[in-house]
Amino acid sequence: MSKLVGLSIVSLSAILVAAPPALAQEDPQAALEVVRIEAQPSTVEVAAGESAPLTFTAYDRDGTALDVPMRLAFPRGQIWVEDGEVHGLVAGEYQVTANLVLPADAEIEPLSARVPVRVLWPEIAEVELQRDDGRLYEGTTIRHRARGLHPDGSHRPDAEIRWHSSAPEVASVNRAGDVTAHTSGTVTITAEIEGTTGAVEHRVEPLPAQRFEIRSEVEEARTGDVLGFEIHAESADGSVIEDLPVTWSFAFERPRELGTVEGPGQISSDGRFVADRAGRFTILAQSGPLTARHVVDVEARDVVQEFVVEGQGRVNREQTSDFWPWEGPDGRDYAITGTWNADGWAYVWDITDPSNLVKTDSIQVDARTVNDVKVSPTGRYAVMTREGASDRRNGLVILDLADPAHPVIASEHDDNLTGGVHNTWPEEDYLYALSGGEKYVIVDVSDIYNPVNVGEYNHPNSRIHDVMVHNGIAFSAEWNNGIVVVDVGHGGWGGSPENPVFITNHVTPGGRTHTVLPYEHQSTGRFLVFASDEIMDRPGLALPGNFDRDPYDPETGEGGRPMQTSGYVHIVDFTDMENPTKIAKYEVPEFGTHNMWIEDDILYQAYFESGVRVVDVSGELKGNLYTQGREIAVFKPFDPGGFLPNAPFTWSAMTYKGRVLFSDGNSGLWSARLLPGDPPVSEE
Repeated sequence: MSKLVGLSIVSLSAILVAAPPALAQEDPQAALEVVRIEAQPSTVEVAAGESAPLTFTAYDRDGTALDVPMRLAFPRGQIWVEDGEVHGLVAGEYQVTANLVLPADAEIEPLSARVPVRVLWPEIAEVELQRDDGRLYEGTTIRHRARGLHPDGSHRPDAEIRWHSSAPEVASVNRAGDVTAHTSGTVTITAEIEGTTGAVEHRVEPLPAQRFEIRSEVEEARTGDVLGFEIHAESADGSVIEDLPVTWSFAFERPRELGTVEGPGQISSDGRFVADRAGRFTILAQSGPLTARHVVDVEARDVVQEFVVEGQGRVNREQTSDFWPWEGPDGRDYAITGTWNADGWAYVWDITDPSNLVKTDSIQVDARTVNDVKVSPTGRYAVMTREGASDRRNGLVILDLADPAHPVIASEHDDNLTGGVHNTWPEEDYLYALSGGEKYVIVDVSDIYNPVNVGEYNHPNSRIHDVMVHNGIAFSAEWNNGIVVVDVGHGGWGGSPENPVFITNHVTPGGRTHTVLPYEHQSTGRFLVFASDEIMDRPGLALPGNFDRDPYDPETGEGGRPMQTSGYVHIVDFTDMENPTKIAKYEVPEFGTHNMWIEDDILYQAYFESGVRVVDVSGELKGNLYTQGREIAVFKPFDPGGFLPNAPFTWSAMTYKGRVLFSDGNSGLWSARLLPGDPPVSEE
């Protein structure tokens, strides 16, 4: 795939397209007859959130349009090209490249055509103002925030905001939107974005508080514990003042034996504090001339446990993708693993003995990749996804697991699923399957030998990568659109599998939402959604990514270089389903996330080349869990006999009957166990 050159390009996407089927009958060798590729139009200008036509047509020497496949490459996070249209996502200048796909044995370079694309922001229709809690008294400060909204309600990212005070002697405002009151009076604070304004009025009065203190009984904590502090303020006559704005901060004293450390913790505007480092913290609160302080001694969280590998089912002729375990009707334990770019193979394993993972069968289907494999809750059936089928029909392959060691194909289902199925989620009677990265189709699989489509959901202007259903609510990972939530049977919003009903949408930073995992948090009772990025390169980092997944060839010196990824896990509170809030993250620098699992408030995260990582997610969550000493265990599956030797690339992780199972792209299926108690101390 050719590398794109343009502004603000952070990743590439490639899809196959062909001329309309009304043209000449498709022939793989016809690509050799192409002498030119024409684009209509030759340049594209489109507003963000809108679309414009763009088509590529291949011609032979006689000027006849040919039906031949072409591969389109474009920056996925900024534009999307599909069905003859360019969809503008982020303002900037980019390009779309169409490369002719030649037969594998062709000895000529493929032709290509490039089209510049300019994405413009729509005009700002409204400036929306928000402010922190509290009333503006003399000497106090309140932070204000402004968002520029487009006519469709979407907001302008990174907008330049100009702040203005109508009476600076009463209250001034800085370029961050901090409004500080100086004397009594009335003032209007205005935010301007590209000529459109929003305003809020304040009436400043004398500060009534005479007594001001932090109230908390907490004097000791661990790193990662979220502490809530409250202010008690009284006037001279003892009246409690509820609306006093407060500015929070803290001072830190490191333990002498730790040496120099950085980033000790964080505190938010509502007084919620979390420490990343052990030491003594002094919590400071200020309101005008009043200050208060509270001392907390924080110790290290100390949650590390020993992670013991019990067995490996090595796969080194192909790259392993997803896996799923289940208990068969014979009482034994099994797992199925998929393969990536490996001619459609999946493998069945007997994993009853964790030290001896035995391959019992293999299944090959017409596909380039079996990206996802999953098993229904009762182990009645399994489903394999297909991408790159020779007839382009793709779709699903459903397996009957009556004989779990030797599954048989019950049916192949491609109705409305021909564009490539990347992921699925099986319930007992319904199966949710992605279709061409556009939507998910809901399939009735009560009879696995006769599956029938009953519904679908396609979020507007969105690309989808993952879907998971929890208590009748579907959570889908939709790249730039983040997490999309739909009622597919919960009923609270009137939805059903036959009639999905949209509930809400939460956009995560970075626009690369790849995997979602809804979870009922045991220690707080909150309902959380963990969402991971998938960024198959390292934009902005000194060490670039590469797309070489081939084994090393000693004759040519090519291949053998592992991929380099980035991204992290977003933790979003969905307790109020229609008003989700991001509360924390888990980010390991320089590495990228993939699939995950949570059990008993422990996160089992497949972190690609950084291995499988086990993380304590108990208690209230805030900040970056990685810096708080919450990691329980880390294991990187180095395998000298792997597809790429000694190159961890962990794809999925899951708990099963007290074990930790995980699949690695270069070394197959692994079984491990997390031992309780402290890890062993090495002896010199």
